Amino acid sequence: MGSRLAQTGLTRLVAATALLVASAMAAAAACAPGVVELKGPRGTARFAVELADTNATRAQGLMFREKMASSAGMLFVYDRPGRAMFWMKNTLIPLDMIFADPTGKVLRVHENAIPHDETPIDGGDGVFAVLEINGGLARRLGIGPGTLMRHPAFAPGPAALPCD
Repeated sequence: MGSRLAQTGLTRLVAATALLVASAMAAAAACAPGVVELKGPRGTARFAVELADTNATRAQGLMFREKMASSAGMLFVYDRPGRAMFWMKNTLIPLDMIFADPTGKVLRVHENAIPHDETPIDGGDGVFAVLEINGGLARRLGIGPGTLMRHPAFAPGPAALPCD
């Protein structure tokens, strides 16, 4: 009987350790360069992202892409906050554009940008990063002004939703 109790205790210890390791791995994955996590009043959403942090990658953006997974996106990161202007020239899929300040706080969301439209989309002043996801997802997930974005790019912010 003592052996059975010891086994039960060991099983619980192993399960608790596995849960702690899984939680730590999930937190670390949420702060990887290829992942953006958004936390708002309706919960948390994660996107696997391509990083656009150079003039060349920002200029290319998501142009000529015929599709994008619903769990994917592109994160545009700038050297310093400023006015962010986008357009949809050569972009084939509708996009939601989520504009964030240097702390990762969402300032504005432009929903369902129209493919091929060359009308400027103004994200406003103080924009440090822009997350592009499939059109309509921001509304479905409850992403709006005030939502917090987690990514290593916001570390110097100081981040509103820190990685650590």
